[in-house]
Amino acid sequence: MDFLTQLLVDYGYWGMFLSAFLAGSFLPFSSEAVMLALLAAGVDPVLLLIYGSIGNVLGGMFNYGLGRLGKLEWLERYFHVKQASLDRAYRFMGGRGAWMGFFAFLPILGSAITIVLGLTRANIALSVLSITTGKVLRYAVLIWGANFLF
Repeated sequence: MDFLTQLLVDYGYWGMFLSAFLAGSFLPFSSEAVMLALLAAGVDPVLLLIYGSIGNVLGGMFNYGLGRLGKLEWLERYFHVKQASLDRAYRFMGGRGAWMGFFAFLPILGSAITIVLGLTRANIALSVLSITTGKVLRYAVLIWGANFLF
């Protein structure tokens, strides 16, 4: 994992975009390490926020698309998404729909939330808006907090 993180850091903003996409999808990856390494290297935090947010939202929308397919057996067999994770996301969302996409930034549960949004055919425009809001705020807080480190 350290090798992959270093490789993504070497690609700068595009590495951030790719790591954020992977982290936003169902794949277990942390884009925060790449972001912090790039911040420590002195890259522009605003561009980092933009590339990271776009990649992370697109990763979440990839999950939405998988959920929209509605093939639960595919999700479990090919993508290793557990039914228990989806059940937890359903309970967490409590029927509130697309606005719960805001919480897609949460570790582990976030991917399940975006898949459940697709499964329930939540309004796509509201889903994109709520997912984007949560993910941009998370990266903004990370960048703000990193300013105290570097």
